[in-house]
Amino acid sequence: MASLVHATHSSAIVSGTGSFFFDSCPEMYLYLQSALYLIVNILLEINENVQRLSYGINDMKKEHCMTLAYAVLLVFVSHIIACNKDEQPTPTAPPVTVVDSIPAVPGWTLVWNDEFNGTAVDLNKWGYEVNGNGGGNNELQYYTSRPENSYIDSGKLVIEARKESYLGKAYTSARMRTMNKGDWTYGRFDVRAKLPYGQGLWPAIWMLPTDWEYGGWPASGEIDIMELLGHETSKVYGMIHYGADVAHHLQKGGSYVTPSGTFAGSYHTFSTVWDSTKFIWSVDDVPYFVAVMSTPFDRRFHMLLNVAVGGNWPGSPDQFTTFPQRMYVEYVRVYTKEK
Repeated sequence: MASLVHATHSSAIVSGTGSFFFDSCPEMYLYLQSALYLIVNILLEINENVQRLSYGINDMKKEHCMTLAYAVLLVFVSHIIACNKDEQPTPTAPPVTVVDSIPAVPGWTLVWNDEFNGTAVDLNKWGYEVNGNGGGNNELQYYTSRPENSYIDSGKLVIEARKESYLGKAYTSARMRTMNKGDWTYGRFDVRAKLPYGQGLWPAIWMLPTDWEYGGWPASGEIDIMELLGHETSKVYGMIHYGADVAHHLQKGGSYVTPSGTFAGSYHTFSTVWDSTKFIWSVDDVPYFVAVMSTPFDRRFHMLLNVAVGGNWPGSPDQFTTFPQRMYVEYVRVYTKEK
């Protein structure tokens, strides 16, 4: 019974140590429990034999028991050393900085992009139109280059339309362009964005001629990658405009309705593929319209991003339109077709 009591007590001691040693080396729990059980019993046997020695029992029994006890202790200590060796921290490689990667688009080569990873708008890629001329559509905003109307926030370009009195206008916004910093003839144009909403808002991702070789608008053309009317938050448009003059303005285009949610509620990728014979518009890689056209779309065009307020097409804001309104742009990527 003494052996059983001591062995049970030794198990309790081992269990108590688990929180600071055996959690990292669980196999040692079994070694220690068994070893302590044997040691306790061997020491009890040694005690009994020591008592017998006083009555002239042979010393061989004492030496045998002591040798066995030392052997068990040696095995136990060797396991502790081995386990502690295993616990030593393993040298690790220095932290790797994750660099943003742009997925390859089969058949296309990336030639220009902005991921908006900096702290300010990259003026090597973008310029501003600053005016209150109404954009030719009786729009109500004044376009500025102020940081209140365009800025970088958490890796996104933000174009913010504000309701405020500014140089004779009741609203401000921004109209950015790549003219003479990014100009292309043909390619694939991908822009991922989340759009503003509300009556009178008119966000656009589009392209205009850089050189206007065929004459003024619409003779040299216009390419609308995406337009949205703020009161139709689940519908976007893609179009081209052309014609000899304003009186003979022509257009081709179509629209896309998102199957769920709104374009103001989440990001979507708006794409236009433009080659020497046609245009293809897509949303999230789903094509929705094709237009066959060549001239005047055989010259350099540049990209524009803006949020207009009011105008002939959307109409003016009403009492339910809230401000500020923002278009968030995650990236702009331009590709050319691989040969």
